[in-house]
Amino acid sequence: MMSEAAARASRTKSGSDGLRVSFEFFPPKTEAMEETLWRSIERLAPLAPCFVSVTYGAGGSTRERTHATVSRILAETALKPAAHLTCVGATRAEVDAVVDAYAEAGVRHIVALRGDPAEGIGAAYRPHPGGYDRSADLVAAIRSRHPEIEVSVSAYPERHPESADWATEIDNLKRKVDAGATRAITQFFFDNDLYAAYRDRVAAAGLDIPIVPGIVPVLNFTQTAKFAEKAGASVPPWFAARFEGLEDDAATRQLVAAAVCAEQVFDLVDRGVADFHFYTMNRADLVYAICHLLGMRPTRVAAAA
Repeated sequence: MMSEAAARASRTKSGSDGLRVSFEFFPPKTEAMEETLWRSIERLAPLAPCFVSVTYGAGGSTRERTHATVSRILAETALKPAAHLTCVGATRAEVDAVVDAYAEAGVRHIVALRGDPAEGIGAAYRPHPGGYDRSADLVAAIRSRHPEIEVSVSAYPERHPESADWATEIDNLKRKVDAGATRAITQFFFDNDLYAAYRDRVAAAGLDIPIVPGIVPVLNFTQTAKFAEKAGASVPPWFAARFEGLEDDAATRQLVAAAVCAEQVFDLVDRGVADFHFYTMNRADLVYAICHLLGMRPTRVAAAA
């Protein structure tokens, strides 16, 4: 039994006294996927997240679906949506029009990203001839056109795959902050020491911006590991060992996934982290369980007027 003096923050701090969460969804491709998405939104909404974000496909491939999902969240819930927006595959005028449409619809938060090439992660990035080159340019354009819109950006605890060194990585974040970004959300990671080291680098560079850890509950280890490899995120051997032999045991895999994710977020709370961004994969159960362990409890969320 722990003494009160030695009590860990994760055992004394909860969602009722300072912990905050946000959730990320992706726009559905089919009617069945849309039903799954909205069941997840309805399940997680009572936890009163700070915001919910909706992703934007490679090359802007989900532009209309992203806008439709964000618009429905605004119309049918009291949640605060954050729309993802990228520079890829569009002229500046086209991107500006999307920003204006979001502002007109009532969106007050955009996650501004450079974006992956239409060919997918790993392909060479080529700016659109008439578009914004980088995410810092996009941030500056959003803030210039609509100062009322909050802008979040991405961060990479293991460096972006295209960053040659840490100086390049941190300088890129600094350009985004200087352009008007007020929050950075990290690529998912599994080793909290990597996040802590990154946060220290950001602080050493004099950047005073929240670095919100992106957390992915592992619904399918094989798929997550493949995506991590493409995205430049490492999977520690000890982490992989937790899921070893569970390929055909979905029930145990779900229990292990919850335990592993809980272990990660509790350790981050003990390191002073108060904000968490969950990549939900449009599935609610695991995320809801982790949030419950963090002390989040359902509240009544009124529908939007």
